[in-house]
Amino acid sequence: MSDRGALRHVLLTGATGFLGQAILERLLSGRSECHITVLVRPRRSQSAQFRVERLLHKPVFEGWAAVVGPDGVEKALAERITVLEGDLGDVPVLPQDLDTVIHSASSVSFDLPIDEAFEANVDGPVSLYDAIAASGADPHVVHVSTCYVNGVVKGIVEEGPLHHTVDRDVETRHARAARQHAEAQSRQSDSLERLMGTSRREHRRAGAAVVAEAAEEARSDWVDNELVTAGRFRARSLGWPDVYTFTKALGERVAEGSWGAHRLSVVRPSVIESAWRHPFPGWIDGYKVADPLFAAYGRGLLPEFPMIADTVIDLIPVDLVVDAIIAAAETPPETGNPRYLQVCSGARNDLRFGELIRLVHDYFIANPVIDEAGDPVLPRAWSFPTAPTVDQAVRRREVAARAASALAGRLPATTKTRAWVGRIDKASRDLATLRQFIDLYQHYAQTEVVFDDANTLALHEQTAKWAVTDGDDRDRDGFDVTEVAWDHYLQKVHLPNIPGISRLVAKSSSRGSAATAELPERDDVLAVFDLHGTVSAASLIEQFFWVGLAGQGTVRTAAEGLRVLGDIPAYLAAERRDRGDFIRSFMRRYAGMNEEEIRTVVATSAAPSLRGRLHQEAIDRITAHREAGHRTVLVTGQIGVFIEPFAELFDVIVAGEMEKDADGRWTGHLARSPLVEQARAAWLRRYAREEGMDLTASYAYGDAYADRAWLEVVGNPVVVNPDLRLLRFARDNRWPIQEWTTTAHGRVGAFTRSVREGGSQ
Repeated sequence: MSDRGALRHVLLTGATGFLGQAILERLLSGRSECHITVLVRPRRSQSAQFRVERLLHKPVFEGWAAVVGPDGVEKALAERITVLEGDLGDVPVLPQDLDTVIHSASSVSFDLPIDEAFEANVDGPVSLYDAIAASGADPHVVHVSTCYVNGVVKGIVEEGPLHHTVDRDVETRHARAARQHAEAQSRQSDSLERLMGTSRREHRRAGAAVVAEAAEEARSDWVDNELVTAGRFRARSLGWPDVYTFTKALGERVAEGSWGAHRLSVVRPSVIESAWRHPFPGWIDGYKVADPLFAAYGRGLLPEFPMIADTVIDLIPVDLVVDAIIAAAETPPETGNPRYLQVCSGARNDLRFGELIRLVHDYFIANPVIDEAGDPVLPRAWSFPTAPTVDQAVRRREVAARAASALAGRLPATTKTRAWVGRIDKASRDLATLRQFIDLYQHYAQTEVVFDDANTLALHEQTAKWAVTDGDDRDRDGFDVTEVAWDHYLQKVHLPNIPGISRLVAKSSSRGSAATAELPERDDVLAVFDLHGTVSAASLIEQFFWVGLAGQGTVRTAAEGLRVLGDIPAYLAAERRDRGDFIRSFMRRYAGMNEEEIRTVVATSAAPSLRGRLHQEAIDRITAHREAGHRTVLVTGQIGVFIEPFAELFDVIVAGEMEKDADGRWTGHLARSPLVEQARAAWLRRYAREEGMDLTASYAYGDAYADRAWLEVVGNPVVVNPDLRLLRFARDNRWPIQEWTTTAHGRVGAFTRSVREGGSQ
């Protein structure tokens, strides 16, 4: 073991990541003599310097900041930390006086596209080590890897170099070319035709622009999925479970080839989770590797999983990893003799999957997740079935979910069908989550490998000896994994501190909050409403019958009504295809009618029926907006004459208009194109700009997927009685969903008062 050396000038990569934050805090709090240069890339409009300043206000630094005070934090930024703006793809010129480099940056994702994984975990180290060599410095490099670079093996894995013959240059070249190949495939005419066909079926009601946007998004997703699949299968074909461990293994080869002739330590942690003691028990920054499994189990999404109960899951608290890295940094190996350290628990403090699940099960029994209905979810005890058994069960459920989803898409949108679709969609999402977890984690749950940590134990014992002989208590906690009591760690330290795990509730519990919360009083806010299905329960066809019944001879007879009923399937098909086409097609039935005669019928006879079909909730909401000083706007493809009975509810009405001949009779054609889909969105943007209204604070209410384009324009979209496609879109985007079912029939007096009071504002 080398003598202990001081850390004078350390270059740290990955400082904004989970492990990097903890390393930076340890250097600041425990190594006062150390100057730290951090390599940080800018993000959007945030400079690297700004990101580091923000970083020091995160929870991991709170204990240190409390000791040094605000002045001490500012002094550290000015005197102890140098922010080097750049990234591993383009490392800037490095200082010449570096004595230590801790390379902790990597992309910890099991399912990255293959080119992105190589860029982060292979090309990044190449760029870094080239920059170190170019600086003229000769630092000790601590290269942080992972135990799982050893690949798909069984039994004891000792600390040492990897033994494989994979040609890094060849694999990197093919990984870079994979995206170009997939992009070219995705742009072939047959691929584009397939993508456009799917997008048209799903999104045509929202307009051509949305269809094109969705098709391009699907093409891009297809490319990424192809590259994810390419990475997974290439890794497995060479003996690694996923592209992350594959590229990290090649990253080790980069370190050995570039810096193995110098002083190099390779530190391989296992599965890093929350802190055991430092900076405080349970500290964690976001979900880590095993946490999605814990959360999904608590939510009842993993009724079974292909795990082997007697195999080891190798967890390691982050502070033990950090202390091992710092100790390694302070004890450089001999030049030309790389050292390998595995920071893990399986060899000396093993935790078996069977015991892990028992502890997690007991935790969620005592601290259950709350479901949509406010009821506790009680997780099931696992029987640890084989992988084929789980796969077959999941496949059967996936087939059933697809069949149910296809059937639901053909049903009319009602309160019951919307609730049923919600259950189907939730089941489909749960199955997708289960399938993803099986693909990503199955290897780790079935591995029969135990990582040896003899070198790491020796380093721990040496640092403990230094603490006694030198009177130095900086490492008094050490990194002896046998001190971790797994039952206490999991149930009292880790699980309660995983972000949100103790208060997981269904997203739908907050639905409607934006639509029912108290409205801010402002005069630069719009409240934009659609008519049919939103403000009114009546459809365009139903209004035709109300006017016909009221007008008798003015509007066509009962025979005409029967013809309308016969044409309803064609109208519905047109409405599904394009709302503008539907309006144009249906309004031809008014050809030859006199506008003034229709206005008289509407005003004298049809008005009570038309008013009675308004949703009482809509009236209440419109009134609330007006009381808050908002400008209420009705935008509809309906002809203006039919809206006159409730026009006083709104400050602004934009409606359709029929073309008239010289005698004032309607020709059956519209006077101008209807404001639907993107046309309505464009009108809304222009109107807000010209009137000085704030769209980000404005509200919009619609019921159909065709309304998506203009609902997306405002900051507060609300969907009302949505069709099934809009329902799913709203749930995916966490928009408020409202059920407005009470009509104003029998409440005409209340309606009249609402109109009068609203109109007097």
